Amino acid sequence: MRIHVRRFLLVVLAAAAFTLGPHPAQPQVPIASAATDDAVLTWNKNASAAGTAACLDLPPGDPFHQSRLYAMTHIAIHDALNAIDRRSQPYVFDGHRQPGASPDAAVAAAARTVLVALISELPLELVTTSCIAAGLASVDTSYAAALGLIRNGQAKTQGIALGEAAGQAILANRANDGAVGPFLNFNCPTNTVPGQYQCTPGTPFIAFEAWANVTPFVLIDNKQFRPQPPYRLKSDKYAADYNEVKSLGGDGVTTPSQRTPDQTQIAYFWLENSPLKWNRIARTIAPGQRLDLWENARLFGLLNVALADGYIAMAATKNHYDFWRPITAIRNGDTDGNPDTVGDPNWTPLVQTPGDQDYASGHAIEGGAGAEVLREVFGTDRIPFQDCSTSLPARTCDDASPVLRSYSTFTQAADENAFSRILVGFHFRHSVEEGMKYGTHIGQRATNLFFRPVH
Repeated sequence: MRIHVRRFLLVVLAAAAFTLGPHPAQPQVPIASAATDDAVLTWNKNASAAGTAACLDLPPGDPFHQSRLYAMTHIAIHDALNAIDRRSQPYVFDGHRQPGASPDAAVAAAARTVLVALISELPLELVTTSCIAAGLASVDTSYAAALGLIRNGQAKTQGIALGEAAGQAILANRANDGAVGPFLNFNCPTNTVPGQYQCTPGTPFIAFEAWANVTPFVLIDNKQFRPQPPYRLKSDKYAADYNEVKSLGGDGVTTPSQRTPDQTQIAYFWLENSPLKWNRIARTIAPGQRLDLWENARLFGLLNVALADGYIAMAATKNHYDFWRPITAIRNGDTDGNPDTVGDPNWTPLVQTPGDQDYASGHAIEGGAGAEVLREVFGTDRIPFQDCSTSLPARTCDDASPVLRSYSTFTQAADENAFSRILVGFHFRHSVEEGMKYGTHIGQRATNLFFRPVH
């Protein structure tokens, strides 16, 4: 069963899309290099590596726990630094000011404290003990390397103590936040009516319904900003969305597709875990904007609380509307009462559909939230950059010459991210359009109300 669960988690990483295709750009920001002297950027990358080692990324994938891990790690980092020099409002740890403490030691200790605790408690329902051991080993290797670069002495000792205190503060704050399973519900609905979710082929369970119960980081509750219902099945708008994903989202083997080769690349390019993707984008851009350690701490704190709440809101909204996926809708198109939706009982999407509902798209929510935080923090939408992908069939980020796609704005990247979920056959356009708006609201709330500069 665990092998089957992992196969599902390969596709649950991604969850929705919209907009027009890519636009040409002249990127000025290259992919982030491995080397950096900034401890926040270093530990963002270390967290990514630890999450991947712990089997939270692709393959298999669990962006839900990954988003919580990133958020809590960067809250601890932010609060530890602000106890050394108060630049913005802390999230939970308001420690006594210690200007003599080493910032790099504080960042490393804060990150390690949170990462070790959260990886240790990952549910065996989703990962193996060997995954957990690999994740912990990755953290400890990174921590030893970080401390080895810091001169021994009182500043280092103070920094470590401060970071550990900040880490323990957010762990205590989130100890009973509802992030408990089971996360896979094998009681698939039967005798459903048209429009209602049914378990998708190959995934005999509904995934992560329980994530709706997780306490939000910045939202008032999991209903805040919830979009209006999906389109009625008999409406012209629903028929248009149905026929779009039917024509573009097929696998090209069992089901013909009108996707261009570039659109197929887009579909795979954005398949990867959203926290992994949007943190890498931020890590790529930040050095060129000459942010200092504290500014980077605020950037990644805001980005990750917004992304984490995106998944909480998504799970609650999917549970609430319980709308069927395109694969179910198209295979049963002749039962929906709409004369403009011709069914195809053999329709097969490009990638196996995740085991949760269509509306609203989590991937689009994440793109909307990530892009909005970056726009707000940098004060502009127009920062050209390039990005790679871990989910392409060939030439991924780990290759010497990875495939790079170019973007002139954050909005363009978020739009392409959303559109990819139509191209891969996962979502209707309305799901991803509303998801983008949803995420934008979450990103705005995060940047307007949290980690506010003190001056």
